[in-house]
Amino acid sequence: MSEKVEATPAKRLQVRFRFDLQSYALIIALILLLLIFGICTDGEFLSSRNVSNLFTQMSVVAVLAIGMTLVIVGGHIDLSVGSIVGLTGGVAAILQVWFGWSTVAVVLVAIAAGALLGAWQGWWVAYRAVPAFIVTLGGMLVFRGILIGISKGQTIAPLEDSFKLIANSYLPYALGYGLAGLAVVLLFMGTARKRSRRQKVGLLPVPGWIDYGKATLYSLLICLIAYMLNRYYGIPLPLLIVVCLAAIVLFISVKTSFGRYVYAIGGNVEAALLSGINIKRNVLYVFVLMGALAGVAGVLLTSRLNAASVSAGSNYELDAIAACVIGGTSLMGGKGNIVGAIIGALIMASIDNGMSMMNIETFWQYIVKGLILVVAVWIDISSKRQA
Repeated sequence: MSEKVEATPAKRLQVRFRFDLQSYALIIALILLLLIFGICTDGEFLSSRNVSNLFTQMSVVAVLAIGMTLVIVGGHIDLSVGSIVGLTGGVAAILQVWFGWSTVAVVLVAIAAGALLGAWQGWWVAYRAVPAFIVTLGGMLVFRGILIGISKGQTIAPLEDSFKLIANSYLPYALGYGLAGLAVVLLFMGTARKRSRRQKVGLLPVPGWIDYGKATLYSLLICLIAYMLNRYYGIPLPLLIVVCLAAIVLFISVKTSFGRYVYAIGGNVEAALLSGINIKRNVLYVFVLMGALAGVAGVLLTSRLNAASVSAGSNYELDAIAACVIGGTSLMGGKGNIVGAIIGALIMASIDNGMSMMNIETFWQYIVKGLILVVAVWIDISSKRQA
């Protein structure tokens, strides 16, 4: 039996005021960003219509950031995801517009094609020891070239109404509020279960007001978002897709051996190898998952635009990487957070949206995003040196 740790007043005080400064700084930065744009646009930025559009716009980068988090955590990088988005979206559009395939069939083919492309790259990285930077840089060029070739340089449109609904439909109001209520219930149940597990193994419990206080704040935020979105047309379907994918990948990364292996590989590949972890197989799986998520992103982008073009997905890999780094994922590997990556994607989308509403020239958007990325990496390196 494990000896129970005595919770002295000093230790309780230490736990009580122990915060994840990076996570809270990220949330505070997002709130400040929203307030600044809200003030500068006379409240239009925070209107229900714009909030709904903002979530829809960030959905593609958010899906890519979910997969990119595991890739970077595993100690690699994927520069080809933007081209995979364009290629899988182009394949879906070609099959539906030129060959008359059904929406379900083209969606499945697009996701499968993305997974296959990811497997091809993962094989080179894992089993041929070619650096991921080189493999995916080559993939970025190869996949873009294939897209131009199969589409003959044309913009392929329009798509069927059922395909357009994927990224342009909304949940009914009642269903939206019901899902928000379910999320709140699951949040409190998860908090209670986490506290119970800590007590069973004899770990020092965090004061209840901290755990349940955070759960209450998150619940209020969920309800506020649901209310704001339902004031427009309802919760956008792309946002629901992002949340579901994030929940699945978060479960995989935290609750499965595969997820723990990825973090171990990124943290110390030699130690992971000595522990008996199959490095090659798990790296391959990471790239397959990234490719499949890029296929989902390709479907979302093509559906939202109601067209596929040779430039679709350009530079999305940079936005996805930036979202991960801003969200706290370390480029050194071994550290990353799915939720942080989604917040990072929301920050990136907010910068684009807010500066566009303020009629700020496009070149400033690139400058600001680039500076934010540099600062985020600097903070990550500084925190590692202090540790």
